[in-house]
Amino acid sequence: MGLKARLEAELGGVSDFEDPIRDLEQYRTPASVAAHLVALADLEGDIEGQTVIDLGTGTGMLALAAALRSPDRVMGVEIDPAALEQARANERSLSSMPVDWIRGDATALPVDLAGTTVVANPPFGAHEDNRHADREFLETIAGDAAVSYTIHNEGSREFLEAFTMDNGGRITHAYGVEFHIPKQFRHHDSTSQTIQAELYRVVWD
Repeated sequence: MGLKARLEAELGGVSDFEDPIRDLEQYRTPASVAAHLVALADLEGDIEGQTVIDLGTGTGMLALAAALRSPDRVMGVEIDPAALEQARANERSLSSMPVDWIRGDATALPVDLAGTTVVANPPFGAHEDNRHADREFLETIAGDAAVSYTIHNEGSREFLEAFTMDNGGRITHAYGVEFHIPKQFRHHDSTSQTIQAELYRVVWD
């Protein structure tokens, strides 16, 4: 079994949000997407022995995935205290190194990003009152992190290229990924839906 498949299997038990907040676009990152992201980061040497920070960690999926690959330290930053409690519970169910869970705003960080590997699945800005939320995450990352792995709505390539060029970064990898999202909010018409998204690796100078 390859690394991606092993990670996906180990992450399968990470729980979803018990009471998701619509305005924060709280959806659990699929285990398959987290495994893809961390397997790539591991291959690029961005996990083992590094400090990894998961911005907007939610119930901890990306932070816990990174913690399975021998980093020096992992931090998960989340503004929602209920989600952080779920992240701690998920950590107890996995055989990973400890994660430092930090309550805070991912766009006004209480931690230093200098020289770190940042992973994030920011809100896509699907709601009118949350437009460009992913840009705020990128503005936090730019200029401080050494490398970032972020997930964005399909069709974000032009925006990401322009943003990274203007802020001292360069895209080295880009992949299409699928999100299978269960019905969580009243505005959802079906029991689940599949959306297309994009995963980017950016090196920051």
